[in-house]
Amino acid sequence: MKHLLLTSLFVASSITGAMAQKYFEKQVVFPTNATAAEKIDMASRVVPTKQQLEWQRMELTAFLHFGVNTFTGNEWGNGKEDPSIFNPSDLDCEQWVRTLKNAGFKMAIITAKHHDGFCLWPSKTTKHSVASSKWKDGKGDVVRELRNACKKYGLKFGVYLSPWDRNAECYGDTPAYNRFFIEQLTELLTNYGEVHEVWFDGANGEGPNGKKQEYDWDSVLSTIHRLQPKAVTAIMGDDVRWVGNERGLGRETEWSATVLTPSSLPQAAKNNTALNIDGMKNDLGSREMVAKATEMHWYPSEVDVSIRPGWFYHASQDNQVKSLKNLSDIYFQSAGYNSVLLLNIPPDQRGHIHENDSIRLCEFSAYLKETFSQNYLAKNKAWTGTNGKTYEYAVKKGATVNAFMLQEDITKGQRMEDFLVEALINGKWTYLGEGTTVGYKRLIQFSDCTPERIRVTIRSCRGTANIANAGLYYAKPIADNSEKLKLSDVDVKEWKIANGNNAMQSAIDGNIKTVYRGDGLQALTVDMGKDVSVKGFCYAPAADDNLKGTIYKYEFYVSNDGNSWTKCEASNEFSNIMHNPIPYFVRFGKAYNARYFKLVPTAEINGQQCTSIGEVGILTK
Repeated sequence: MKHLLLTSLFVASSITGAMAQKYFEKQVVFPTNATAAEKIDMASRVVPTKQQLEWQRMELTAFLHFGVNTFTGNEWGNGKEDPSIFNPSDLDCEQWVRTLKNAGFKMAIITAKHHDGFCLWPSKTTKHSVASSKWKDGKGDVVRELRNACKKYGLKFGVYLSPWDRNAECYGDTPAYNRFFIEQLTELLTNYGEVHEVWFDGANGEGPNGKKQEYDWDSVLSTIHRLQPKAVTAIMGDDVRWVGNERGLGRETEWSATVLTPSSLPQAAKNNTALNIDGMKNDLGSREMVAKATEMHWYPSEVDVSIRPGWFYHASQDNQVKSLKNLSDIYFQSAGYNSVLLLNIPPDQRGHIHENDSIRLCEFSAYLKETFSQNYLAKNKAWTGTNGKTYEYAVKKGATVNAFMLQEDITKGQRMEDFLVEALINGKWTYLGEGTTVGYKRLIQFSDCTPERIRVTIRSCRGTANIANAGLYYAKPIADNSEKLKLSDVDVKEWKIANGNNAMQSAIDGNIKTVYRGDGLQALTVDMGKDVSVKGFCYAPAADDNLKGTIYKYEFYVSNDGNSWTKCEASNEFSNIMHNPIPYFVRFGKAYNARYFKLVPTAEINGQQCTSIGEVGILTK
């Protein structure tokens, strides 16, 4: 009885102590037996570190995918590339940074090493680097040139270092490769001044020995914290998380104070499995999830997307740069959904940001400046409120508007759960929009109107919501004049299914919105009706959100008679298609004369026995 009493007093004391603490920087571990209400209260007081807050305020950061893939035309290299192929004709990192700076970006992150293992700096760990290239007779250093340019123009600097290395012989030999990787990381973090973001993805394929590497994230993160204590660690780090897709789309309900435990932490697998969550789940912070959780983390989301269909530069995509309308939509659904937008702009083979990309970035910057330069609220004061509180803003007379912004003071936590926005028009309150989470920034779009006042109602919040800022704007409508993506150089009208499964006709009807779905890994066999010089093909996955059946690995064959088949030389995998489900263009590097072709799936993205095809096209150029 005495033991039970002492235990009860200890638990009560732990909860009382935790409740008494005003804020929890980056993490809170809930006391045992904390009630749901107590957990919600503690969750509302999780706040960002200084570095996380500075990162969130940037809103726009840039990715620069550049390396041997720029010269091979691949998205994922295999590590066997000849380093001499890397030879930009006129590398100009200052042109990159000037372009980004003028477009409003606050940081540039360079792919110092991608999955192919080629290093853009003269690393002592490997010969697979710029030191073995023709560029500057092996004496160049892309990382240094970019770092110097960032310093000159006042842009923050970040590095991406792929954990997966398809060139390193020691990859898969866990202790040896971890030493190798940390040595590369140490070079980047000690030889190039201040680094503001270190970006890792979770790529983890097989090494030369057929084994997958077990990464030592504890040592990796401790190395970063020791050498670059002001840097945020992204995706596989514990400061910034991936939003869960590569389409530039954030969640309408986006919690920075989340129940998701960063996967680099030792307790992650246990915690996330118990909650049945990962970074792609929609619910990462509801009251129901908080009640089940054992801890909370300030772990804000980053939305990554490329300005082109691919992540590396391909000349064939020069006319497929995202439209201004598309970029504007992405901004409203990323920075406007409590995330930071990481937009990839891949330099070309000259070592320049291509003119088409530069023009679009200028248009994008000008559009954002025009939209957000004029706040039509007459007065804008910080305010606080609990459930049911309303707050009204006066509007400048005669202003026509269609976008509203709210910002919480996240130094006091993220607390808004549900809010309503109304406008007083001709003496009557009219619905404009509603939202759930706010966090650092939330943008609500609605039809053009000319209100007299704006009213915000807190329908639900955790404790007291702290509104730091608001804005009322007019975003001019944009016509989407982007070119239609051409999936096939050969007219599909005469194509016929040659293996008897006529349901597959929807995969070759020229309409990406019609999808073939079937059980099993099913081959698509097509009679094109005439001889064609086949130089490649396009596979488009389903254009909707149902990615079940998406082909990951494949074999591609051609034939003149439909009986005798030749296997085409290709990479045999649609690299990264799980996270970037867009049309994938495969070029063989030589021509095959054929009337028939056959796409044979050998693996689905999640290892399931099913197939889905949005569209397949043939490339002749």
